[in-house]
Amino acid sequence: MSFDPNDHAPTEAKMTEKLEDIARAMVAPGKGILAADESSGTIKKRFDKINLASTEDSRRDYREMLFRSTDAMKNYVSGVILYDETIRQKAKDGTPLVDIMKAAGSIPGIKVDTGAKPLAGPTSKIETVTEGLDGLRERLAEYHALGARFAKWRGVITIADGLPSWNCIKANAHGLARYAALCQEAGIVPIVEPEVLMDGAYCTHDIDECYRVTEWTLRTVFRELYDARVSLEGMIVKPNMIVAGQKCAKQPSAAEVAEKTVRVLKSTVPSTVPGIAFLSGGQSDEVATEHLSLMNAMGNLPWALTFSYGRALQAAALQAWGGKSENVAAGQRAFTHRAKMNSLAALGKWDAKQEKAA
Repeated sequence: MSFDPNDHAPTEAKMTEKLEDIARAMVAPGKGILAADESSGTIKKRFDKINLASTEDSRRDYREMLFRSTDAMKNYVSGVILYDETIRQKAKDGTPLVDIMKAAGSIPGIKVDTGAKPLAGPTSKIETVTEGLDGLRERLAEYHALGARFAKWRGVITIADGLPSWNCIKANAHGLARYAALCQEAGIVPIVEPEVLMDGAYCTHDIDECYRVTEWTLRTVFRELYDARVSLEGMIVKPNMIVAGQKCAKQPSAAEVAEKTVRVLKSTVPSTVPGIAFLSGGQSDEVATEHLSLMNAMGNLPWALTFSYGRALQAAALQAWGGKSENVAAGQRAFTHRAKMNSLAALGKWDAKQEKAA
């Protein structure tokens, strides 16, 4: 059987919207993605910090506060990654949360992996592989009917003594590619998220080791995407930035992070990919914003560089809201401010003075 290298496009999507158009809209100039796909366990930990019980109603109220921040959602947020519970929820007045987002011009998305589980073998206490492929075709069809037009799957890579293993990188890259192909078959743009961790028990590595492992990971991911016939024009990459581990004694400057991140991306991510939406990965709010702005200010980039932040967009809003209805406006102001700061960063126009001016 002969192989045609040009036979690389997915089958016709089951929707009128083109995958490429959706992908480009997700990384439109000055806009980025809100990651609001925290699992029930993760959102509970965050609510614990403000002494709020995590219930279906409290989770709905919190996310409704964010999604009704009209200025932020309309001007700075292109799309929102949702959790299974949230894509099905209705606001207090009965309006589906998805409809509130769509009315503001934001694209609904959905997290579809079922989590990182121990990778069987000698490194199982440290390394993981992401699961969730079983039944994914059927789940994607349901999510599409519920309004989702993009999805997210996260593969986790840990740097430790002698790690990551080739087995871990290969397994996670293969899972990401199979997920991406299924998404495109369903008319859904895949966000491909291979994260080299910067925080955690083992993160003592320096910036150069992060560069080496990230380059290895991204090269492997794109080989797998090619083999799976994933259309690069109809996907988004969500990588880590090139940073030192949080426990590393020598922390790099913001300029070094920006330079090395752009360099590794130029050597691994094809220019046909419409955009790269970074995860914040444990960076503080302002540090994640500064790094993104410095990269965009470098110019001469073949793809859009923007944000797909969770904690770095939400932390200030959660604190300002505090679970109290009388603080909804304060929470929305805090969220809108962080969204605006990251919008400026996506244009390469952020500076610290703008943080103080708010």
